[in-house]
This record gives sequence, C-alpha cells and structure tokens, in this order.
Amino acid sequence: MSTKRLLLSMAAPLCVGTLLLLAPSALTAQQVQSGPVVLDSAFLAGYSWRNLGPDRGGRSIAVTGVIGRPDEGYFGAVGGGLWKTTDGGDNWASVTDFQITSASVGAVAVSETNPDLVFIGTGETCIRGNIMPGDGVYRSLDAGETWEHVGFGQSHGISKIRIHPTNPDIVYVASFGKYSAPSEERGVFKSTDGGDSWRRVLYRNDETGAIDIVIDRNNPDVLYASLWEAYRKEYQMSSGGPGSGMFKSTDAGETWTEITRNPGMPQEGLVGRIGLAVSTANSNRVYSLFENDDGGLFRSDDAGATWELVNDNRAIRQRAFYYTHVFADHQDEDVVYMQNTSLFRSTDGGETYETINNGTHGDFHDFWIDPDDPSHLLVGNDGGGAVSTNTGDDWTDQEFSTSQFYHAVTTAHVPFHVCGSQQDNSTLCLPSDWNAGDFDFGRADLEGSITEGSMDVAYRAGGGEPGYIAPDPTDLNIFYSGTNNGRYVDKFNRTLGTSREVNPYPWFYSGEPASALVERWQWTFPILFSPIDPNTLYTSSQRLWRTTDGGRSWDRLSEDLTRADPMTLQHSGGPITGDMNGPEVYATIFSVGPGKVDIDVIWTGSDDGLVHVTANGGATWTNVTPSDMPDFGRVSQIDASPFSAAGAYVSVRRPLLDDFAPYIWKTHDYGQTWTKIVGGIREDAYVHAVRADPNREGLLYAGTQHGVYISYDDGGHWQELNPNLPDIPVVDVIAEHDELVIGTHGRGFWVLDNAGPLRQATPNLTSERLRLFEPAVTYRSANGATLSWWFADTPENAMLEVLDASGEVVRTYEPAEEPADTTEETDRWASPTMPVEPGLNVVQWNLQTIPAATFPGMILWGVRTMAPVVPPGQYTVRLTADGQTRTVPLTVERNPWITDVTDADLQAQYRFGRRIREKVNEANAAVIAIRRVKAQLEDRLEESDDARLAEAGEVLTTNASEVEANVYQVRNRSGQDPLNFPIKVNNRLANLLSMSERGDGRPMNNMEEIFQIMVDELRGYTDRLEEVWTTDLEAVNRELERLGLERLDPSDERTQLISQ
Repeated sequence: MSTKRLLLSMAAPLCVGTLLLLAPSALTAQQVQSGPVVLDSAFLAGYSWRNLGPDRGGRSIAVTGVIGRPDEGYFGAVGGGLWKTTDGGDNWASVTDFQITSASVGAVAVSETNPDLVFIGTGETCIRGNIMPGDGVYRSLDAGETWEHVGFGQSHGISKIRIHPTNPDIVYVASFGKYSAPSEERGVFKSTDGGDSWRRVLYRNDETGAIDIVIDRNNPDVLYASLWEAYRKEYQMSSGGPGSGMFKSTDAGETWTEITRNPGMPQEGLVGRIGLAVSTANSNRVYSLFENDDGGLFRSDDAGATWELVNDNRAIRQRAFYYTHVFADHQDEDVVYMQNTSLFRSTDGGETYETINNGTHGDFHDFWIDPDDPSHLLVGNDGGGAVSTNTGDDWTDQEFSTSQFYHAVTTAHVPFHVCGSQQDNSTLCLPSDWNAGDFDFGRADLEGSITEGSMDVAYRAGGGEPGYIAPDPTDLNIFYSGTNNGRYVDKFNRTLGTSREVNPYPWFYSGEPASALVERWQWTFPILFSPIDPNTLYTSSQRLWRTTDGGRSWDRLSEDLTRADPMTLQHSGGPITGDMNGPEVYATIFSVGPGKVDIDVIWTGSDDGLVHVTANGGATWTNVTPSDMPDFGRVSQIDASPFSAAGAYVSVRRPLLDDFAPYIWKTHDYGQTWTKIVGGIREDAYVHAVRADPNREGLLYAGTQHGVYISYDDGGHWQELNPNLPDIPVVDVIAEHDELVIGTHGRGFWVLDNAGPLRQATPNLTSERLRLFEPAVTYRSANGATLSWWFADTPENAMLEVLDASGEVVRTYEPAEEPADTTEETDRWASPTMPVEPGLNVVQWNLQTIPAATFPGMILWGVRTMAPVVPPGQYTVRLTADGQTRTVPLTVERNPWITDVTDADLQAQYRFGRRIREKVNEANAAVIAIRRVKAQLEDRLEESDDARLAEAGEVLTTNASEVEANVYQVRNRSGQDPLNFPIKVNNRLANLLSMSERGDGRPMNNMEEIFQIMVDELRGYTDRLEEVWTTDLEAVNRELERLGLERLDPSDERTQLISQ
C-alpha cells in the first residue's frame, strides 16, 4: 500500500468505499500462483447470480396475444428476452432464458391456428442510440418452452414476423438488416415450410430494409409491406431515403407492386419510416402512417389504389424513426390506433383521436387487438408489455425485472446499495441485500419471482434517465445524478428531497448539431468521485471538469480530448425528421478513470476513440490511444489500476459500426505501450465495462453484451462467470466488498454473493481435499460473515468453529444429524447446520455466539435472539474434517456509519449480553433438567407398579413442576399464548437480551438493575430446584435402587424430550 493511500485512510474514516478497499482481509492483495486458474463446473455450482430487480419494466417493441387463449400473451424485452403471461397480464415470466443467444427481442408472432407455434425476431428496429442487435429468428413449437434458431444470423434487427392466418407453414419476416453497413439480408422473406427455409421476395437494395408487413386476414394472398432506408451509426442516425416505400402483393408475396406514390400520397420529397394496417372489417380500408415532409396518417378505401391524408398532427408523427406505428381494428373499419409518445385511438377513421394511455408507461412501439374481442388489447411501450380488457381504460401493471440501466454504482452504505439510471424512467437504488436472505445469499433455487417486492424498498437518487450517478462517499443522503430535458447534473439531498443544478457549464441545447455546441454533453456523460479524495468529483463534456466543493465551483482540467471529426458532429435523425438531443451528441469524453494510487493521475476515453492521461492533475495531457484501436471505437470504460499509478484497463465497443468484436487493452506504463487482452471472450461479445479487482492483482472482470467474464492472469485469458445468469447485456460490473455487482441493459441489477472464494481461487483448487477460504472484513449491524470451504468429498466427521482472540470457541457448526422424526417441530432458535456436500459449502454466520439452550415447543414472546453478537476484533475460523484442520483469520469491525458508538461500547454490550445469555441458559437448563427427570420417571413407572415408587414420584413431579412453572410459562402451546398467560423469568431474561442486542451500543443504565432483579428471582427457583433434587429426586432414586431400576439423572442427554 502506498503511503498516500495509507494516510488518506486514516484521515477520512467516513469514506466507507475507501475502508472497504483498504481493510485487511482475505481479500488483501495476493500473488497469483503459477499455472492457469480454471473455474470448473463443480466450483461454479456453488454460485448463482441473484437478481435484485427492480420490478419496473423496460422497453418493449414487440407484443402479441394468442387467439383462443385470452389469458396468454407475450412481450419481447429489448434487452431481456421474451416474456409470457398465462393469467391475463397479472404475472409474467421469461421463457427464453438459457435458450437464445440474443437478449434483444424485437418481433413476436403466434399462429392463429396452432397457438403453440411461436416465432420471435431479435434485435431492435426503433433505432435509437442504445439499441441492441439480434442474431436472427427463433421458433418454438411448444408455446415457448423450447426454442431453435431458424435463420437470419446476419440481420441486426427483425422488424416484424407475420404468420398466415390459416396455414402456419407460411411465414413472412421483415428484416431490417445491418444497422450501419450495406447488407443483403434485408427486405421481406417468405417460408412455406414453417420456417425451415426462407427466400427473399421483396428487396430494394443493400441499404434498405423492411420495417412493416401486414396480411389481409380475409384474403391472406394480399399483403402490404414497407421498406425503410435508414441507418444507425455510433455518431449519426438517418431515417429516410430513395429506398423507402410502400408495396402491395396479391399473390402471397410472390410479386409486389409499389404504391408509394399512388394518388393521394405525397408526390415529392424523401420518404422515411412507414407503418401499415389493413382492417379485417373491410379489406379495402388500409391505413398508412407515413414519414414525409407532408406526411401523417393516410387512409385508403380501395385497398391502396388511392389515398387521402386524414391527419397530419405532429403528435402522431413526431420522432418518426422511433415510433410510426398504426393498427386497425378487426371489427370496425373506422377504429384505428396510432402510437407515438402516447397511444391514440380513433373511431372516425383517424380524423380525430383520444389518448388511452391511462396509467401505463409512455413511448409506444407495438400493439395487438384480439380479433374475437376488440376490447382485449396488448401494448408494448418503454415500460414493457401490458394488457387491457376494456379498450384501454385500464392496463395491467408493468412489474417485471426488465429495467434497462446505463450504468451501475454502489453506495457507501453497509451493506451497500446499488443505483442506476433507467432508460425512459428515473434513477433508482436498491439495498444490495434486500432479498439475499430469501435467496440464501446466492445458493437457493427459488420458485416464483425473487424480485417481487423490490419496488417496496427502492428509492430514487435525484437526476433523471441518463446514465451516471455519483453517491457522496461522505454523506449517504447526497447524490450527484445525470439528468436531461433542460437539466444536467442534479445534486440531490434525499433527506430533504431537494435538488440543485450543479453542471459546470449549463448551456441548454436541443435540436442543434453537436458542432453548434460550446460544451458537448452526451446522454450518459460521466459523473464520478475520486477513489482517493472523497471531496473530488469529476464530470466531462469534451473537456474534463473537477469540483472539490460540492459543485459550487468547477475547474476545467483539459481542453478538447476528442477527435471532433466534423463528419461526426453533423445533424442527426434526418433527412426528414431531425433528432438532436443528448444521445446524438458525439465527440465527448465518454469514460473517466480517476487514479486509485496517485490522485494526480487521471485517464479519459472519448466516444470517438481517443485515450488520454495526465500525471499532474490535468496540467498537461498525453494522447496514449492504443495503436491497434480501431477508429471511432467508443471507449466504454477506463479503470485505473488499484496497484500501480501507471496502470489502466480500457474497454471499447463498436457495434453501431458493424463491429461486435470485444476490445480490451491494458497498460502498465502510463499508456506508452498497450496489450490487447481478449482471449477467451466470445467473438461477438462486445465489451461495455472492464474492472480490476481491488484486492487481488491481475484479477479482472468484464461486462459484455453476452454476460460476465473473469480473468486471473491480467487478461491473458478470460472465462465466463455466468452461473444462473441468462445471456443478457452487462453494462457495468463492480467488485464491492465481498460481492460482484452488475448492471444490465434489460434485466436490472444482479449480485454474485460471496466473492471471496473466487478471489482466492488457485490452480487445481478442486483437486484439493479441503480448502477453507478467508472471509471478507465483517461489519456489525450488517449481514454477518460468509464462511466458505471446499470439500472434494463428503467427510465422515466435520466441524466448523469460530474462536476469539483468546482462543475461546464462540460459535460452532456441525453437520445435521439424521432426523429421528421428520415430523418433529423445528427449533427456531437452533444454529444452522454445517453443509458437508462435495463442492463449495457456505454458512452465513450472523456474528452471534453459541445460543442459550432451548427445548422442544418453547414459546417466548418478544424474543429475537438467544445469543449476543461478538464485538469488533480478530477472530479465527477453524475447519476440522477427518483429522485435517484449516484455519483462516476473520476481522470484525464496527459499522463506520454508526459514529456515536465506540469499540469500548460494543465490548461492554457484549459482556452484558454474555451475562444475560448465561442466565437464560441457566433458566432453560433447569426446565430441560426437569423435563428429563419427568420423562425418565414416566419410563420407570411403566416398568414397575410399585406403590412406594409411585408415591415418591408424585412428590417429585409436583415439586419439580412447580419450579418449572415459575421459570417458564408451561401453558404456552401456540405463538400468541403469552398474550393470555403471564410470561416467566426465562422469557423476561431472553427479552432483556434481545433489547440489549437491538442495535449497536452500550447497555442502557437501567438494564443492569432489571437484570439483577431477574437474577435474584431465578436464583430463588434454582435454589428450590436443588432442594428438590437433594430431597425428592434422591427419594425416588432410593426406591429405584431397591427395585433394581436405573436411577433418574437430570443431566442425561440421551433423554428424548418432546413438545408439551
């Protein structure tokens, strides 16, 4: 550790992020052993990514219902797979996880005659800046249970899939093709064998794709299709050109006639995106939502031969590239729906309309109308899929985990929270452990939704939709969040609910090209704190900015650190409809990597492919772009090395330049030389994020378009780290304390618990007979310590113990015994048992010591614990198995955010808790002893009917039971019986222990007095019990000896006790 970092950790004790990084633990820097570390399936079986949620849906551009099955429906999540409901939209579940290799579903269709036949097309065709490409078309023959790929692997986006209404072997696909390059897999394709093979039937050129296709359900030989000349590059989007147009076929798609300029349609000007619909109520009624300078909603009453413009309102045709959707009712030719930022319904053929959003999310992209029931609708919008059964008066909730986050960040809470900005929504934070217990910290295989309830614990962190959030390391309630629509950097006080604009140069822009802007603020511009100085905050336009006073003033640390190629700064969205806002601003600093060893070292990466570094706090900068980096690669992330001021890792992506390859570079000499490090990463898994582990040098993580990768040799080789993680886009990865955290662009946040064994993995680990892993630093008032070990085989004997600094065993775990009676009531106070299965085993130690004795059927009121929590200090974990022993250290620290409590206070709390536990143990032990004696006596009386024995036994039972009833409320039989029968001394003592242990702090001044009162009361009962043993028990034992029977023994642990 450098001197600078050591001094800082002493000077800023409230910077929890720094504490977590520097705390001595199992995760301190390790030397990688020689040979490769391979995470085999046996080891990874001990891991499972845990979805935090939130249950707040993200964008969907594909929906469908199922004719004849009104409770079923599907929506495609653009980053989260295909989701299905079987209860009318109340609940949804993904049906494509682990079966398809693109999470972006942009088209879906179900056969009308065979509802088990489902097709999906992957990739987005609403071509905004954060679209995700697909890999073709998939088919299911069993209503989504299983899937097979059936073509179009070269198309980035499938716009629509239509199935013949009476012959499911006939299927049509509208393929957009590649986003940014000429491609042949464009146009309309047809299959006549149910998707086994395809042939192209409508094609303009290699720069024009198909965007919509509709079938006349009355005469399926009649089809209408639209072609769209459009592209989306990293730095520009264009909607419209000579290739765009409308077409009609009357022979099932074999031949087509262009109808773009038919009478009534615009005769001049470029054509852009076109949406089409034909009414089942009248096949002559056709609608066209048409992008053109003179565009709008056009209507034909002669099957497309002639047209009239019926509505040119901008509300139905603004931002045409993103919307332009129209749908005709099946039973009323004058009912037509149009989608834009709102959902519109017209009952007069489109001339007027009403909004029917009615509580569902905004920004609409697909629609389905039940031919049998026009009030039954499905909609797809930027919140996912929703169902209405009353023509849009009400919509089902969109509570599913398909959120699209741009980035993720962790807070300094203990345990930490995870925050991010969700596309077309708001910022959101979730406690990282909110569902960890239900998930058994990553080891449970739960049925149902693990994310249900996530919105009950979520909160906003100010800001808005764009990507970065910087939680203040010194104040848990302050967040600096990116925002939009006239705001930039929001300083949000969560306690007060107040916001303050603190952007360094808040010049507002909209509708202007990037070349016209003084400061180019990208949609997801960086905002982040220095890992070294918790008062230093950075943000970036094309220049880097720094504040050290909470945003009141800013220093400009650089000039333009981008290429700023004029080609990339032009108007975007056109040539018909412009779309100039944050996502279209290019030539910006897209990633900032503040130094983790030297605060004067800062790295920047631009979205147009330059990397710069300063070693003097921004006084001078050097262009250190890797020589083999492709031009215009978006530097998605830079992570400074935690171990060397000269080191950094850079990830780059170029999917919107027709390049899906992974790009990661490393340097260890301030960028003078770079090494490309992508071996082992899937060839189409372009990289969103790269991170260096803060505790093990050479351990790296990468978040890619297709999951998470890990490297143990500084990037020399990568391997997948995706246990229980579907193939989804991972936009950020963070190593925080003992967990890995990812943000995804389609499935919310995920956590991989218990990263310690991963960090400590060595070559040939799984060939070892046993291995005990060192736990992370553990904090009081948190989740306790995760104790992990590896068994090659199940041992015959095993024990896990925790010892304090004096060598005293404070907690013991042993394997579960074979249950003698599976119907026996579970002891709620019992310790977890020690798992001994082959593989990775885990116990979550709650920091409590060995609990007080309990007995079957014990019912106490107001009792939360039977043992105190250990104080801060050094502990030892000891694993013993078949004669072999392993030990590792464990550090317990107080919660750094509880500032009014000292270690001395916690020592006093522990000492007091131990004293109470001893008395609870004494009280419960007395009840146990009494019940043993009574059970043994009952057995002896079954062996003999001797009158003298019976008489002596009656006296013993009466007197011992009187003591028992004074110590414990023996009339308790159910959980709330203590509300009826007065509690006794063991309950009062146990409650005092619970109150003393409730939170961190020295015992209150009156607790000692209360304790002494209870101690005196208990002493009276135990003294009386000793008298009973001395007199009455001895009298019974004399009779037993006379009869040649075994004596009664209160300490005989062989006695089986039962609930009373």
